[in-house]
Amino acid sequence: MDHNEAGRYWNESAESWTKLARAGYDVYRDYLNTPAFFAMLPDVEGLAGLDIGCGEGHNTRLLAKRGGRVKAIDIAEVFIAHAQAAEKETPLGIDYATASAVDLPFADAAFDFATAFMSLMDVPETVRVLAEAYRVLKPGGFLQFSIAHPCFDTPHRRNLRDANHRTYAIEVGKYFQGSEGEVDEWLFKAAPWQAKQGLRKFKIPRFRRTLSYWLNLLLETGFQLERIEEPRPSDETIAACPELQDAQAVAYFLHLRVRKLDV
Repeated sequence: MDHNEAGRYWNESAESWTKLARAGYDVYRDYLNTPAFFAMLPDVEGLAGLDIGCGEGHNTRLLAKRGGRVKAIDIAEVFIAHAQAAEKETPLGIDYATASAVDLPFADAAFDFATAFMSLMDVPETVRVLAEAYRVLKPGGFLQFSIAHPCFDTPHRRNLRDANHRTYAIEVGKYFQGSEGEVDEWLFKAAPWQAKQGLRKFKIPRFRRTLSYWLNLLLETGFQLERIEEPRPSDETIAACPELQDAQAVAYFLHLRVRKLDV
């Protein structure tokens, strides 16, 4: 499977994804992943930024509200249409375009920073994705991205719960086997059945890589590793959103910031 075929899967899922996410059912994003990402993000006020794999633009809008001069791309036309509609309704100066992360339509050294919220892991051509991100960054610029944690998002995974239905461990396996486009079908588990009625399930191809693969590839691309985080919800967050309790047992997400050396 290549990025074009993967993009078709995302485009077919984009309508359901946008509707449920905007209704507040992407709770792992809203209560954990996105807040942790922005807590780690350096100051971007006045900087030119690129959001790679922007989806319907939720996090792109948050970037723009932090003062970044943001462009954003996604391979899924339906996502871009929703993002552009939101920009028209509430202008933030964001320029959205339909494009692939493996062939960014921008000049070399065009951006001070780039972000990718849970998107780079969804492109099979990982080498080309990181090379393109590196190319469009100015010397001294940074890339910050989040992915599903390679150590705990494995082909075999089972949630182990106690008598009170609280997760005490995640059983993982086949870590080194990875996956090359196996399609998962699901909808946000926080969404009640009424919200899911009439919606087609997401069909999302998975491309799993090991932790060492990601880190070594970043270094081989020329990036300097700057910061790593593994977000964990606080007890206060769990009180506000009990569905996230299992994310206290293991790290579901991995956040990395790397920098293009100023040479």
